[in-house]
Amino acid sequence: MITQSHITLQQVLTEQEWQIRKTNHEQRVDKLIGDYLKARSAHKKQPVMDFLFEYYAFRPSALRRWSPGLEVGLEVSDPNQLPELSELVMEDGVAFLNQDLFPEKRIKSTRWILEMLQNTQNKKPMFGCFGMHEWAMVYKVDKPRHDQVPLRMEPKELAEFVESRTLVCTHFDAYRFFTPEAVPMNKFELSRQDFANTEQPGCIHSNMDLYKWAHKLYPWIGSDLILEAFELACEARTIDMMASPYDLTDHGLEPIKIETESGRIEYLKVQESIFEKGKPVRESLINALSSLVI
Repeated sequence: MITQSHITLQQVLTEQEWQIRKTNHEQRVDKLIGDYLKARSAHKKQPVMDFLFEYYAFRPSALRRWSPGLEVGLEVSDPNQLPELSELVMEDGVAFLNQDLFPEKRIKSTRWILEMLQNTQNKKPMFGCFGMHEWAMVYKVDKPRHDQVPLRMEPKELAEFVESRTLVCTHFDAYRFFTPEAVPMNKFELSRQDFANTEQPGCIHSNMDLYKWAHKLYPWIGSDLILEAFELACEARTIDMMASPYDLTDHGLEPIKIETESGRIEYLKVQESIFEKGKPVRESLINALSSLVI
């Protein structure tokens, strides 16, 4: 550990090291979203990436920018080569994020995020929802939310399937889009006020949201962790759409047919996989936030 003024740095990267990391980050992002950006410029819809950039409201250009994160120093010979971050300060040839510049008005919300993530981490994961939240969002509606995409079932058949299952959604930000008829069918009554207490780590959306909580605190959360969370969110959202009632074969997404026993077995396996992949991301995010609001 190295102390710069009153800031403790856990790591100091040589100029070559951090420039390689920065370049690798930019190239990884370009590889992940390059085709999407071309399609978007041609006004083509993409159900996975559209959601991640529109719902989470973190621009592709912001995802591409690199930050070392808190407690990492960068050796610098030419300050003009540094990432364009106003929170970076220089001391004795080392640049680092000055924690004193973290806005005081954001401390309360950051502590809320940290406590919510810790609560979620400490809970036993629940599986077996089978992605029914997407079905509950189109239950007995005249016009689905994503009406530009066809459904895999006729409305009557879809309603009968939803009525044949127990809805066990634990994620409020999915639950709040349930149709009025579907809301009382859910086992849990969810609310914004109780959000932090009802999140659980087996939930596909809870793991997808790790990206949201990470990018909200850029540049204090390092870009390597933000990108790791984004990759997890991409996978989670893909599963979410494959298990949905929408027919997305034209987008290259074959359905996970949760209306069948084999489909439910398949969904359970991928849900457990997302849970396992989310554990180290959540742990890293908790550690980073703990350093930020210690």
